[in-house]
Amino acid sequence: MPSSVRLLALMLISLVVPFISVQAASLDGLAVDVENESEPVLCAEKDNVAVAFTNKNVRSFRIEAAHPVYLSSAMRSNIEPDWTACDMSKDPVYKAPVPPKKITLVGEPDLWLVGYTYPSFWRPATAAVRIGDKVYNNIHMLQVWVLKNGRADEVLVLYPQDGYWRPRPMTPANMDVTAYGSSFLIGPIEKEGRPLVKIKEAAFDPDKLQFTLTFERGGTATVKVVNVDTDRLALDVAFDHGISGSPFAMLRSMYVTEFNNDTARIAVREQGAKGWREDNIMKFDHARATDIWIGRLTPSQHNTTSPDVVFNSFSAGPTPKRPKSEVPAEVSTKPIK
Repeated sequence: MPSSVRLLALMLISLVVPFISVQAASLDGLAVDVENESEPVLCAEKDNVAVAFTNKNVRSFRIEAAHPVYLSSAMRSNIEPDWTACDMSKDPVYKAPVPPKKITLVGEPDLWLVGYTYPSFWRPATAAVRIGDKVYNNIHMLQVWVLKNGRADEVLVLYPQDGYWRPRPMTPANMDVTAYGSSFLIGPIEKEGRPLVKIKEAAFDPDKLQFTLTFERGGTATVKVVNVDTDRLALDVAFDHGISGSPFAMLRSMYVTEFNNDTARIAVREQGAKGWREDNIMKFDHARATDIWIGRLTPSQHNTTSPDVVFNSFSAGPTPKRPKSEVPAEVSTKPIK
């Protein structure tokens, strides 16, 4: 390469690199108040972990579920419930007005949405489910199944009657199945014995892989599947307006001990900090952060393979900030010839 061309290339690089750094610094997005409302329990089937996210200016963000770092095909995968020290006798029970049933609401070659009606639930079934112009009532659970590379996996669950979601990436090819674990709430969060979101209607668009939620308190939200594979499940969430007076999202999970939990650790990237802050999930108190990771570093005897969950890319606009793992648009990944 002639020296003049080499010099020109170095000059261009010196101009581009600072620009990329500035763009990267802007990816942190809005900071949200992260408040730990968890309480100790002995029952492994009670969601005692509650981490709330609050910022009335947030209109969109991303949620990702990824397999834990220790996942291995050789490990024991326990997905059985543990009812030790559990007393559910005082939980409210509302009998379903119709017999239990399973119904396929969307059936396409590579996508299924399956609805279930339980014999009873802890809340009355007031939320409706809409697919196009068809409306279904008394649906307690919705399962999203996808088919990729010859394998079908259940990757997302929504309980329309209390607003709980459970995410899961597709199972690696060398494993039979991985577990669900932590769940989350999206929308204006209320408490009726436990946190919940009251949904008036949950509509699903199979072409967009997107749910549209209408809340009883007013307002709407969309939850769109933007990526699903054996590495992660990524969801983009967008509200029609910011939520004030309550958290806009919450992570729910279970922790009894370090060896019996669905999540055990939390890491937050606090606003303006030079590094991440890490802690045990029960010892963490609060933070104002742009990125939140909640998961495990070592296996648990309960739901051993359940995923870690990340909340980030908080934005005051209708779309989340570009995730940090995505290559900036101005940077080419093609090899230089």
